[in-house]
Amino acid sequence: MQSTSPAVVAQAAVKRLPRAALLGICVVYVFAGLFGRGGWKSADMASLGFMLELAAGRTDWWHPTLLGITSEHNALLPYWLGAWMLPLAPHSELALWLIRLPFALLLALAMTGTWYGTYYLAKSPKAQPVAFAFGGQARPSDYARTVADGGLLALIACLGLAQLGHETTPALAQLGFMGVYFYGVCALPYRLRLAGPATLIGQAGLTLSGAPMLAVIYGLGCAFATQLHPASTQDDAAVQRARLHVSATLVLACILSALLATVCNLWQWKVIAPQALWIDWNGYFQLLVWFTWPAWPLALWALWRWRKQIGSRHIALPLWLLTVTLFATLFTGSSDRTLLLGLPAIASLAAFALPTLQRQMASLIDWFTLLFFSGCGLVVWVVWLAMQTGIPSQPAANVARLAPGFRPEFSITGLVVALGVTAFWAALVRWRTSRQRAALWKSLVLPAGGAVWCWSLLMTLWLPLLDYTQGYAVLTKNVAMQIDKPGCVEVQGLSADQIAALQWGMERQLVSVGALVHCSWLLAQPTPTGDVPPTVDSSLWVAKALVRHPADASNAMWLMQRR
Repeated sequence: MQSTSPAVVAQAAVKRLPRAALLGICVVYVFAGLFGRGGWKSADMASLGFMLELAAGRTDWWHPTLLGITSEHNALLPYWLGAWMLPLAPHSELALWLIRLPFALLLALAMTGTWYGTYYLAKSPKAQPVAFAFGGQARPSDYARTVADGGLLALIACLGLAQLGHETTPALAQLGFMGVYFYGVCALPYRLRLAGPATLIGQAGLTLSGAPMLAVIYGLGCAFATQLHPASTQDDAAVQRARLHVSATLVLACILSALLATVCNLWQWKVIAPQALWIDWNGYFQLLVWFTWPAWPLALWALWRWRKQIGSRHIALPLWLLTVTLFATLFTGSSDRTLLLGLPAIASLAAFALPTLQRQMASLIDWFTLLFFSGCGLVVWVVWLAMQTGIPSQPAANVARLAPGFRPEFSITGLVVALGVTAFWAALVRWRTSRQRAALWKSLVLPAGGAVWCWSLLMTLWLPLLDYTQGYAVLTKNVAMQIDKPGCVEVQGLSADQIAALQWGMERQLVSVGALVHCSWLLAQPTPTGDVPPTVDSSLWVAKALVRHPADASNAMWLMQRR
């Protein structure tokens, strides 16, 4: 029977990507930004506040709150991870590093799960390339490994400069467990004893991280997709014998996830219909285009070229996971964080475009990536030079205007790291443009390498500036300087991230207004016009100062003193 596979791949095209290079890219991307930075607004800082409350024993572990404020994510496990790490830290700076460590491991799990999930999808009989008449086609294991390399590179390229991938938030925890789940679902027919527990752990992790409904929908759809396409070859027949066990495992995981969500009271029916306004739909479109570049054009190309195998598991499984995620992105109100869950699936689909990719599309991706990331890296270097020397004058003036009061810091360690990753980018560009390489993964090397390069530059050269503008250290310091008498501090109307920043930056007890505690100070959220809120009892409190963040005028609070 004639093969319907669109992949025509010779053995020379599945040249092995050096493991040291691939592992180095992953390690640099995961750990860049792990050290040296404070909590950033807003979800990153808010999560630190919930973790601190749990570690201090001031809130219920099964319903964490921050001075009466509940988490919008309705999650448990991400906050538990941080709270478990806090007692191990002797001081606050080390505490931030220890809290981020399990989240860095979760990001590494997302990468690992994407690679192995794509690998086992590529080993599916219907995913194999066309067999040549006289031999010479790619061997199945080498072909699967090369496609998996492309999937991992596509994931890193999509994450790119996204801050979401390096925060201590439930969104990153969901991405990590989605990677575990993706591996489990894809590897079930081949590694049932290992992939079965991975599927259960992935679904349980998604549930405890605030996505129980998505976990159940993912599982039910994957169980149905597993039963598509009857066995037609000897290899398919071997897989078919395991399909019943695979579907049973997926359904069992769904049942256990539903029970876990019910017991822990994690069900959250948050459905927000998108408004029929051009500005909203344009925002969704831009988010999808930029957040998933360069995977989305490759994924669309893969769906077209593999359209005759649309029901095969190597296309059906990631397509189902991606479709559910896209619908959730439109209807949950937190589009960028929800879209994170679709990255392993869209990266896998993009990888299956590589065996069918035309030279024109590959060249377009290469040139766009080269220009985009080279331009971004050049901007980072020019602005850093302006901050250090005042030359060029215009970037230095822009920094002074956008971050008043900021004093540039020079770090020899950061400079050495920045020079090293810049040399890596230059070598990578030279390698890619020197001559045409046969390896399938060549078209995704520049996108992934450029993302790692620019993110590393930001986390070294621009880290003091980003800490100043995106962090709360300067705001909490200004508040602490205004408080000249001892006593606890009441808070009214402040957001969760502001409260968390005050808890981390001030050695004072914070209590909510109305608590049976007589405090000498009150911090209140100002009105939109900057006035004292009318809910503050003027007979008890007198305004002392309106404290603003120097780089963000909207981030302000009134400091009131008891009469």
